[in-house]
Amino acid sequence: MGLVIRHAEKQDVAEIKAIYEQPHVIAGTLQLPFPSVGMWEQRLEKLGEGNYNLVATIDDRVVGQLLLTACSNPRKRHVATFGMAVCATELRKGVGRGLLQAALDMCDNWLNVTRVELQVFSDNEAAIRLYEQMGFLKEGEHPDYANKGGMLVSAITMARIKDTRLV
Repeated sequence: MGLVIRHAEKQDVAEIKAIYEQPHVIAGTLQLPFPSVGMWEQRLEKLGEGNYNLVATIDDRVVGQLLLTACSNPRKRHVATFGMAVCATELRKGVGRGLLQAALDMCDNWLNVTRVELQVFSDNEAAIRLYEQMGFLKEGEHPDYANKGGMLVSAITMARIKDTRLV
């Protein structure tokens, strides 16, 4: 069975939590180590309006997660952001690309979102390469953006803007 992208369900909590406990995910995101089951249950149960929690599965096993958040501010309803993580055993196998394609399809065809933006640590070359392949452009760098393993690291802001004039 191939890659399946779907909305996250309550029964996915343990597998999502396991992904976010992996060292490469903690190092590449703003997540803290030692997340509790309760925290993840609450995140899934209390998704506010404009949040879309997607998971990627292979053989019914959750191997990736993406949370897409559309801005609620009336002046920025055309903007969304996201965070994503992929299981270490499935890196560079199309899981992140599949999740991102599904999120961008939602933005382009269902949510009226024309700008999708993100921040990524500047040393995360694989993620930056994926985002560039998916049409994201670098907009700026933020020095000393976050603490990563006891060191302050920079992040890059990237965005993909759908040209609505061509539609």
